[in-house]
Amino acid sequence: MIDPRARTMLALAAPAVIVGMAAALILLVVVLAANLLQRFLWQTLPPMVGASGTAWWWVLGVLTLTGLAVGLVVRFLPGHAGPDPATVSLFGPPTAVGVLPSLALALILALAGGVSLGPENPIIAIIVGLTVAVGARLMPKVPAKGWVMLAAAGTIGAMFGTPVAAALLFSEMVGGGDKDKPIWDELFAPLVAAGAGALTMSQFEEMDFSLPIEPYLHPTIPDIGLGMLVALAAIAIGMVAVWLYPRFHRFFLSMGHPVLVLTLGGFLLGILGIIGGPITMFKGLAEMKTLATGAASYSAGGLAMIVVIKLVAVLVSATCGFRGGRIFPLVFVGVAFGLLVHQVFPMVPMALAIACSVLGFTLVATRDGWLSLFMGAVMIPGIELLPLLCVVILPAWLMLAGRAEMLIKAPAPSTAKT
Repeated sequence: MIDPRARTMLALAAPAVIVGMAAALILLVVVLAANLLQRFLWQTLPPMVGASGTAWWWVLGVLTLTGLAVGLVVRFLPGHAGPDPATVSLFGPPTAVGVLPSLALALILALAGGVSLGPENPIIAIIVGLTVAVGARLMPKVPAKGWVMLAAAGTIGAMFGTPVAAALLFSEMVGGGDKDKPIWDELFAPLVAAGAGALTMSQFEEMDFSLPIEPYLHPTIPDIGLGMLVALAAIAIGMVAVWLYPRFHRFFLSMGHPVLVLTLGGFLLGILGIIGGPITMFKGLAEMKTLATGAASYSAGGLAMIVVIKLVAVLVSATCGFRGGRIFPLVFVGVAFGLLVHQVFPMVPMALAIACSVLGFTLVATRDGWLSLFMGAVMIPGIELLPLLCVVILPAWLMLAGRAEMLIKAPAPSTAKT
């Protein structure tokens, strides 16, 4: 006889598989559309007009026009592409279905146009919004929170190519609930969705985040101290960006009109792209591998410039209204800073420097210890660094305790009596 708890979990297994597969397919469609448009804008179109996709005026023009196009979407299309992205974390309440088309279009334009943001926040919002709307109609007895968890888990599984990231993230979200209800009871359906999403994505695209560098095979005690220093340095730099974040946001917000703000944002990103080159543009996943492959061709000054340019580009992109996530471009910053540390201090192994730097910048972006450990570990071939990272993260977490986040929070409602 099946236990009632097991029966409840099994009842959600089939919907979880469907949600996970659908999440992967929606992600694939959005990414494919963005990649096709990106290829047209940066590779196909320039030769047609006698230009190069890396010419300064092309970079400036495409990014400025991207800002204009996204601004028009935000201003005039139904739903206005959702809320101000500077105020949105990785997970939020379900987005109304009427908002999703404009949000998807704004995301595709930003990804294709070279904006320094990833797809994570908007694509989770899109898939969660669709899942809640459809799920509530087909299975109204399932609470909205259940559909949110399935959709988010399926999306994360597809985006990272493994259900491990979803398991780590959701172990925090569902912890601390009913003592009599094991955490795996609550994780069962989300992990089914995450596994289905990851397996579906693997049929179309290999999600490999590891960099083409030498693996870290022989951990030593001194390396723990070196890793801590690298992570703390990355956090210190990241916290400068956190301090600037609300100041950039206030500047853009003061201009009022989204078309004007986003056009200016695109123009500023074009200037940064001219200075830093194509390596500092886009979401950073392909660019970080290119950077790691050609690291020897960069001077310490060149790597430092890439770190600064990309950080400023993320600040501009995230605060002027472009729709996108901050995790992937900050992971790129972590890779660049890790390469810089290794070049200036060769005694720090490259793999160690990159993993600890990525861990630090991901902590700044997300304040999620599990995701930060995951990102630091998957950047490096092999798993030998993982035990060391589990120690390195401890002082890093202490350093960030109670600090401001890279997120604009709405002020708490006043309780003063009138």
